[in-house]
Amino acid sequence: MVKLTIGEKIWQAAVYFILIILSLLCLLPFLYVVAVSVTPESEVLRRGIVIIPESFTFIAYKEVFISNGIGQAYKITLFRTIVGTALNVFFTVIAAYPLSKKYLPGRSPFLIFIVFTMMFSGGLIPTYLLIRSLGLLNSPWVLIIPNLISAFNLVIIKGFFEQLPAEIEESARVDGASELQSLWKIILPLSLPVLATISLFYAVGHWNSYFDAIVYINDSNLMPLQVVLRNILLNVATQSADSIANSGTVSQFAVQMAAVVVSTVPILIVYPFMQKHFTKGMLMGSIKG
Repeated sequence: MVKLTIGEKIWQAAVYFILIILSLLCLLPFLYVVAVSVTPESEVLRRGIVIIPESFTFIAYKEVFISNGIGQAYKITLFRTIVGTALNVFFTVIAAYPLSKKYLPGRSPFLIFIVFTMMFSGGLIPTYLLIRSLGLLNSPWVLIIPNLISAFNLVIIKGFFEQLPAEIEESARVDGASELQSLWKIILPLSLPVLATISLFYAVGHWNSYFDAIVYINDSNLMPLQVVLRNILLNVATQSADSIANSGTVSQFAVQMAAVVVSTVPILIVYPFMQKHFTKGMLMGSIKG
């Protein structure tokens, strides 16, 4: 074990102190949101900034789940996140695997076309007309199919596949394995770090997305969670929040904070289990172009 000098110990202590302060600065806003969501209105008005409530009430959460359509929005968002992420990863892998083979005919033009889409898009109006012609308007599938493959994620996975030793697949072919068998039984088990990273990218994107639903969906029953949350935050006087505020129990602000917590906590729960794969997956998938 290397013995640190006094100067190095002081520097290390200063670094830890700065990191702790920065961590608290990042954590305090979220603690404030959680605290306000469970604090009675009278206490919020009296104390102003609340981090540790003196008393608790969960009426704001009751209002969020009962009166603002959060339950149905949760179902749509869970469907979008789970099914969408599974399809995203499947089709991205299916596209990236052949593109990682340098002997693939037309490989370079395909890659140029894919990279081109990372910098330029068709625009909102042409995309809307395309979605309408495909009959996807007011359908939950419109939240998944148009963004089935991310060019950035495809390039990351392709780079990871290119780094795997070619001898592994050659030995599999000698044993009689097909390309799909090699992909399923050999390549994918070796690619779990990058697959976990890409899966979390897709899942967080689905969970937080709202603009496509606003553009392509008119049915309120098909709106995802983030759209409903947006409506709660922008609506200054919803009927349910007014009735609560008039009772003096909880404020509309508490209802808004409860909506923020409800939409954020699921991702916060999932993220720590996937975070350890981030650095390894991204680095191993981005060394080669």
